[in-house]
Amino acid sequence: MNANYVNPSDSPLATQILRHIPSKIALIIASAMAISACQPSDTFLTTLLVMLQSRPQVMKAAVKKSQSLSSEHVKNIETLAGVPMQQLVSFDPQEIKQGGDSGISISSAESYSKPSSNLAASRKGSFFIGNAFFKQPWVVAPASTDSRDGLGALFNVAACQSCHVKDGRGHAPMTADDDADSLLIRLSMPATTDEQRQQLQDSLIEKVAHPMYGGQLQDRGIQGVPAEARIAVQWTDKPVTFADGYVETLRAPMFNLTKPGYGAFDDDMMVSPRVALPMIGLGLLEQIPDDDIKKQASDSSNGDISGKFNWVMDPQTGKRALGRFGWKAGQTKLITQNQSAFNEDMGLTSNIRPNESCMPTQTACLNAATGADEQGNGKSPVEVNDEVAKFVEFYTRNLAVPHRRNADDKLVLAGKKRFYDMGCQSCHTPRYQLPKTDDDHLEQHGQVIYPYTDLLLHDMGDDLADRTIAGKLPPKDAQVEFLANSYEWRTPALWGVGLAQTVDPQATFLHDGRARTLMEAVLWHGGEAEKQKQQVLKLDKQGRTELNAFLKSL
Repeated sequence: MNANYVNPSDSPLATQILRHIPSKIALIIASAMAISACQPSDTFLTTLLVMLQSRPQVMKAAVKKSQSLSSEHVKNIETLAGVPMQQLVSFDPQEIKQGGDSGISISSAESYSKPSSNLAASRKGSFFIGNAFFKQPWVVAPASTDSRDGLGALFNVAACQSCHVKDGRGHAPMTADDDADSLLIRLSMPATTDEQRQQLQDSLIEKVAHPMYGGQLQDRGIQGVPAEARIAVQWTDKPVTFADGYVETLRAPMFNLTKPGYGAFDDDMMVSPRVALPMIGLGLLEQIPDDDIKKQASDSSNGDISGKFNWVMDPQTGKRALGRFGWKAGQTKLITQNQSAFNEDMGLTSNIRPNESCMPTQTACLNAATGADEQGNGKSPVEVNDEVAKFVEFYTRNLAVPHRRNADDKLVLAGKKRFYDMGCQSCHTPRYQLPKTDDDHLEQHGQVIYPYTDLLLHDMGDDLADRTIAGKLPPKDAQVEFLANSYEWRTPALWGVGLAQTVDPQATFLHDGRARTLMEAVLWHGGEAEKQKQQVLKLDKQGRTELNAFLKSL
């Protein structure tokens, strides 16, 4: 035998192929490669795997087309993915790298906190400087720490990392005595005039803010400035029974605002609890073309799925643009998302958000000292200057997505098939091919990614809808964040979700953190996803185990 021969089975990709084809065919292929004394390339193996998966006489587990999707919807998903649906459903070696070449192979508490693996050494300095500003707490002005003073006067947390623990997702308070560090409350009022209604319809304003409490509740204040209120939550068990009799106990939250600092709350004030979202892959989501998102919104005639995109006012340009970030897709890009969080969560000003987050009636807040520094060139003094903002943007753009684990496992693949058969990909669009653009987003250019989201808004039903402070459901024509109403939520990306509680054991799921497990999150689906939930409820123990195994592999 040739001395340079390498056993084909030593190739990890070859191993995956041999697992997926009958033994006789595997033997023929292995023998042919041995005779030719060649080591197959990954490109050859990938092509071979796809060919085998497309042949029903070879792949016994060929996946039936989901009955939940129209042919138009299937075509849209395939067009965005650049591959047929059958390749998406089967084992796809490329999907192991959910974040493309920018992803990382780490399965630990640090899984969300590493830079893109394709980040050049010359660019890593910007990442780590941004990380420092993301992690370090801001302080009350005036202070000797001139680059990080100006916290408040009203605020929720003192550092970005306080919400996004280890760059992960937040959780709701467990008891009435817990602090709401990684959960905040968005506020809005119903439109009462024709002018307000027209402004909302045209996306000229985000919402009708409360006259005393604004658009977000700040539950902390610096010395001498009263906090706006305290956030408390009560939990009620809600058992759900599967067709085989198994009972899963969900927990339903009731959020209360106590100790109001600036007068009584209006009964019709709408309250929206939001836990912090994970920070991974945001730069990749930012690179998905607007047209790819809009294309999915136009595919709304299929069954009960009728996603829509949010059309928002970009505070940087003053023009309307497609929203893609946040629980209701209310932010257009990372730079505006970051600076809005600086302003509303920490009370910090920037060139995009130059005004203190104080309402006109909050005189102590308005009169508090600021840490604003002169910017020159006729710009207003701000606390987060453009240089700091760019470092933080670079950091948030380059937090890597961890690779999948056990993607070729039989249990995982069985769960993946169930996920597709039930039509979950109707909203959780699996794969995109990113373009190469003329910007500086080098790490994201041209990547093939698997985020499992359409970035659209979907009506998720009454159970998940925000309510008024009095506990009532608002009307569905009441806009609370540009075009989004209280019932609508942006489809969250699923990549990395299986490591959420490895990163932070307290992490929870859904917008208000009510779900302690991924299965609980699935069982809260309603509205447009009611049909999918009902199919989940028909699963037996094996089916539940398979679906959970797939979700945990992401």
